[in-house]
Amino acid sequence: MDELLFTLTNPQFLFALFSAIAVAATAFTVAVPLLARNDLNSRKKRMAVERAEIRARERAALARDSKQGQRPSLRTHPKEYMQNIVERFELKQKLLADGTRDKLAQAGERGEAAVIRYVFSRVVVPAALFLFAIVYLFGVDKFDQPAVVRLLIALGIGGAGFYLPNVLLHNRIQKRQTSIRRAWPDALDLMLICVESGMSLEQAFKKVADEVAVQSIPLAEELALCNAELSYLNNRRKAYENLGRRTGLEQVKAVMTSLIQADTYGTPVGQALRVLAQESRDMRMAEAEKKAAGLPPKLTVPMIVFFLPCLFIVIIGPAAMQVMALD
Repeated sequence: MDELLFTLTNPQFLFALFSAIAVAATAFTVAVPLLARNDLNSRKKRMAVERAEIRARERAALARDSKQGQRPSLRTHPKEYMQNIVERFELKQKLLADGTRDKLAQAGERGEAAVIRYVFSRVVVPAALFLFAIVYLFGVDKFDQPAVVRLLIALGIGGAGFYLPNVLLHNRIQKRQTSIRRAWPDALDLMLICVESGMSLEQAFKKVADEVAVQSIPLAEELALCNAELSYLNNRRKAYENLGRRTGLEQVKAVMTSLIQADTYGTPVGQALRVLAQESRDMRMAEAEKKAAGLPPKLTVPMIVFFLPCLFIVIIGPAAMQVMALD
């Protein structure tokens, strides 16, 4: 046991361990894109399940109104132990903030199972990190600090774990929105072509979802789900609003508002789509120009740290060697 504690507190061992972890993480980062498989087919299957779910929900609502049957459910059920813990301690009422369901939908997580997993992680992750910090600080390495300081450090680690699910959720939302934002102008162009060729909006959404899946699977997923809602919801306005809410992007909400106005007042859809597609392309170009303009300040520090010392060595090195040889 003493040898194990000595090994775990040995700086050389810790340095070698962290170096191995860094090398493994680098190899994993390089290898994952090469080994990643295309999950387009699985996403399409999920959309088929969503379509069947919406159909079952709407039929059940009609059956409930007419008192002729029970409501079926095709939703994915959460883990039983997670649901029991969340319901027993009423964690959803205490930890589920307003708008969390919308954020989960923007991250691609829909249904009650996603809510249960999120709330459960808000409790389990800080507790697990706090226990790990207690075991390490009090049992493995005491860092020559008083017990109160070590306890405060453990509490800080546990408090950081409480916000870790929010950080991961935010990062996933950003990644998904970036993919949708980049492919949205092309999707609008395809939708404009489909509408002007005589297709209905339902057929246009289906066609665009199939074509844009190569560029952005999240956008194809959302368009397919919107197509399913247009087919089975009684209120088309709700289907458009749901698409804007699930994406959380202003350009998508603007297009959905135009489609709602077109359905309400009978205005031409093609002209509105053409203007919005041009605006989306301009916004994408402006975003690219903004990133390009921000490159020089970001490159200043790497150039000072890495390039200038090498340049000084190359320029001054021969002269310094000659001076040293003369001495």
